Amino acid sequence: MASRGKSCIIGAGPSGLAAAKALKDQGLDYDCFELSDDVGGVWYYNSPTGKSAAYKSLHINTSKDQMQFSDYPMPAEFPVYTDHKQIFSYFKDFAKHFGVYDTISFNTGVEHCARLEDGRWAVTLSTGETREYESLFVCNGHHWDQRWPEPPFPGQFNGKVMHAHSYRTPDEVAGKRVVLLGIGNSAMDIAVEASYVAEEVTLATRRGAYVLPKYLLGKPLDHWTKPWLPFWLGQKFFALMLKLSVGKVEDFGIPTPDHKLMEAHPTISSTFLDRVGHGCVGIKPNIEELCGDEIRFTDGSMLAADVLIYCTGYKISFPFFDENIIQTEDNDVPLYLHMVKPEMDNLFFIGLIQPLGAIFPLAEVQAQYAAACLAGKSSLPDEKAMRSDIERDRDAMEKRYVKSKRHTIQVDFYPFMKKVKRAMKAGERSHT
Repeated sequence: MASRGKSCIIGAGPSGLAAAKALKDQGLDYDCFELSDDVGGVWYYNSPTGKSAAYKSLHINTSKDQMQFSDYPMPAEFPVYTDHKQIFSYFKDFAKHFGVYDTISFNTGVEHCARLEDGRWAVTLSTGETREYESLFVCNGHHWDQRWPEPPFPGQFNGKVMHAHSYRTPDEVAGKRVVLLGIGNSAMDIAVEASYVAEEVTLATRRGAYVLPKYLLGKPLDHWTKPWLPFWLGQKFFALMLKLSVGKVEDFGIPTPDHKLMEAHPTISSTFLDRVGHGCVGIKPNIEELCGDEIRFTDGSMLAADVLIYCTGYKISFPFFDENIIQTEDNDVPLYLHMVKPEMDNLFFIGLIQPLGAIFPLAEVQAQYAAACLAGKSSLPDEKAMRSDIERDRDAMEKRYVKSKRHTIQVDFYPFMKKVKRAMKAGERSHT
């Protein structure tokens, strides 16, 4: 079934909703397909697809006013750090307010996307139907395909093994001896929650990390970031504030970070160090071997354990594409503005970023730029310019961030937003 001039949106999470609204605002036709039975993506707790990573106690770690879309504020009665139920309701209300909710085909997955000889896209749905589109918006998220230790640790563990993605409530670890591997936000959230009900909780990590509180001097952490604040000055400011408010993580048994503050994705928790300081969460180095009912760590120590939770992040994955379209080895996806593959100007990845700050407003400006290009009101740079920009971004990222599969799509909130808006304006000038 041909749909000339129409776009296809894969997913109705926050990025998919941003894409749908941007296309609607430009008067462009689209179909939006969502595998689940409602909007929200990763924020849909207990989604029937099993792809949501939300646990029952999950709250955002950026403030609501930085996280909201530009033209739809979050309700005033929401707390500064809202929970997943409130975020889910916000997305649903957003979709209905702007008239995109009823345009979404729920319970419909995208099985395969093939690029036709004329550049259009043949999209095969879970219904068995194949439709053709002029352009494709990929909004399937990047927090659903679980990444496990590579290679696996030697030996065998007799207890329960799970990924943080599957964790929902502390009942799962009540009365158990729990070991978590990782030192990101999920690891700390789960460790804190488990420490109130488990017999013993230990967090193992192969590298150190800075632990930032959600508030500094009575203000939400991200309220201290400003559009005009250069990175180097912000880095010095937050380092000083962290030293005064928290001190050294080494004093809590956490390994010395092998990087400066803001050179890795931040770990934000106002309670984790308290639980460590109270002796309720232990710290160990990396796992060396699984030994039946026990776990051996790289310092030679052993711990008996009942549950092992891998908080080891996610793989960037597009199961509906063949490798000739996009490859994601080591989570490396070279795209212009983390959005466009230079040789395919009708393929847009929205929200494929990991910002120091909130993601939703950045996905929004990406979607607005893409829609403006399709509407003929803006344009992308030529292929050579896009490739040059990708290389500059990659060089800058490698110089700044710890080399890790976690740091391949990092952006700073205000500089990235400014860059996308500047590119859109430059494209608009080329049409005047």
